[in-house]
Parts: sequence; structure tokens; C-alpha cells
Amino acid sequence: MFSDRVKIKDVKLEIGGLVRSLRKKNKLSQQDLADLLGLSRLTIQNLESGKNFTIDTLLKVLQNFEMLPNLQDLILSQRKENEETINLY
Repeated sequence: MFSDRVKIKDVKLEIGGLVRSLRKKNKLSQQDLADLLGLSRLTIQNLESGKNFTIDTLLKVLQNFEMLPNLQDLILSQRKENEETINLY
């Protein structure tokens, strides 16, 4: 039952890879990104490595790369879909 579910560890690694690619695409070092966000280089390194990070750290990174609206759109569409399903009953 649980073996076919998405694993949190795998999602964290995917998020880390996305952050790394966005950072490199924008020609930023880990220290540059950390300085922009008011975070430590170690925090960025941990995020990119898929280690534990806070939701605030993720939101700051997404905001910096103008991806926060994408996350908000995903949440709102899921919420709307759930509300429509609930209204069927």
C-alpha cells in the first residue's frame, strides 16, 4: 500500500535539484543566493542536497525566482477541486 506512494525524501531531492538548476541558470553561487535571501550558505547547500529545510526557506527561494505564483496556483486549483468534490455529496 505505501510502497507505491511518492516518498518525501524523493520530493525533497527533486526540490533541491530544481533550486540548484534555478540558481545556476541565474549564475548565482550558493553564497550569492544565501545573501539575497538573508540565509546562510549552509541552508542553501542543505536545501539543494534534499536535507531538511523549512517551508519559509522554500517560499523565499520560490519568491526570489518568481515561482511563488506557480505554487499558489497549484494550491488554489487543488482546493477548488476538493471543494467541487465535496459539493457533489
